[in-house]
Amino acid sequence: MSKQLIYKNTKISYTEQGKGTAVVLLHGFLENQTMWNAFVPDLTKKNRVITIDLLGHGQTECLGYVHSMEDQADAVHHVLHELKIRKAVFIGHSMGGYVALAFAELYPENVKGIVLLNSTSRADSDERKTNRDRAIIAVKQNYTNFVRMSIANLFSEDNREKLAEEIEQVKLEALKTPLQGIVAALEGMKIRKDREVILHFAPFPIQLILGKKDGVLIYEDNLEQIEGTKVKLTTFPDGHMSHIENQADLKRVLLEFLKGI
Repeated sequence: MSKQLIYKNTKISYTEQGKGTAVVLLHGFLENQTMWNAFVPDLTKKNRVITIDLLGHGQTECLGYVHSMEDQADAVHHVLHELKIRKAVFIGHSMGGYVALAFAELYPENVKGIVLLNSTSRADSDERKTNRDRAIIAVKQNYTNFVRMSIANLFSEDNREKLAEEIEQVKLEALKTPLQGIVAALEGMKIRKDREVILHFAPFPIQLILGKKDGVLIYEDNLEQIEGTKVKLTTFPDGHMSHIENQADLKRVLLEFLKGI
């Protein structure tokens, strides 16, 4: 059951279930807290699980015209403060991973561990920034077309037919994201800082989970960021949506990571 609180005159939606280590689940761009529905029952057996709709996504309202990763992290911090949670493990999918790293930079004493799921610590390249600008133009011109195309491209080609039903469901959830939320997130991701240094010096465990055929985050490029670090790597054979494409294996990996904390 979704709960709500107010942060800077903005309604933030979240859920909280279970007892034990606090685990905060952060969704990606065009997603919302429902992306974790298949994982919450297993994770709540031994943990206190918090899912949050990030700014401009799901049932959380927009805060401004740009939602920086720091803005998102501050909103997450506010939820945890209200729930009196001092330390938590963060599992962030894609943009949720960027938010988790921004949180770790701003509030390092509140972090117990991080899982970067189909995510990266690196800032956007110039090419990616240009693509974000193009995406902003595209979504303003044809919202529905942009959202549906964006979601389809997140899955590996081999899975697009096999997971057609699941993909349609993801598209329907994505279409609930308001235009302002989409633009604010694209602007925020475009200006995000490089936080690779956290992977090298964090005093807490970090796990990176990548898809070999991820069309958004090129696999080989993302291996470089963990060279010479203690970051644990898990590689799945599919695309950007490991929580759907590799669901059972991902559950196992997450439970293992949490057990080790």
